[in-house]
Order: sequence, then structure tokens, then C-alpha cells
Amino acid sequence: MIPEDLRYTAEHEWVAGDGSGVVRIGITHFAQDALGDIVYVQLPEEGTQVAAGDSLGEIESTKSVSELYAPVGGVVAARNGALADTPEVINSDPYGAGWLVEITPGDPTAVDGLLTAGAYRELTGG
Repeated sequence: MIPEDLRYTAEHEWVAGDGSGVVRIGITHFAQDALGDIVYVQLPEEGTQVAAGDSLGEIESTKSVSELYAPVGGVVAARNGALADTPEVINSDPYGAGWLVEITPGDPTAVDGLLTAGAYRELTGG
């Protein structure tokens, strides 16, 4: 459940991007499993400037509320509006329809500094 073609953060977020522009961000299978049933997601507005490590919003589950953090700095290019009505899709499809936001990175190479699938697997014991 750790796709090889993505990059990861220690905060259990994944980043999909090839260095050519916008990157897509979501939470990992590990994170959604730990959270349990997700019932609400708060995401930033398009056009919001974020720095790497900044809070991007929150994910609320039946167990807890967790902060989302920007894995890269840049401008929020899109947010997954479907999550407002169906946040539980994050549980069923965290790497597909459950994506959270897209960011246009200020530094397109910033993704290269994130964890590889192998490094994330070591971090999670997976």
C-alpha cells in the first residue's frame, strides 16, 4: 500500500509530481488507517501561499482531529471539492479520488528532497 512512484513525508502525506509543475498531495493509506473513519476535511482556498511545513488544514475522524502540513512550499492550485460532501473517500481511495490539494511549488525540485517509497516503508515499519 505504498506506491513506488510517489514521494512521502514523515507526517504521512504523499506527493505526486514529476518536477514539471503542479504536485498533487494526499494522506497515505497508513495515515487514513490510523485515523479511522474520516468525517470532515478543512482545506485551504485556491491561491493560498504556503511554506513547506505550514498547516494546510485539518482532517477530522471519529477518533481525532489531525493537522495537514504542506510538504512543499508554493501556491495552492486546486483543492478536492468533492471531499466536502464525501470525506470518507479518503479512507477508500487515499491515493486516487481521496487526494487533498494541488500545489504549484515555488521550487519544482523540492519534491526530490522528500522520502522515497523505500524510506517511507522503513519509517512506518511497512
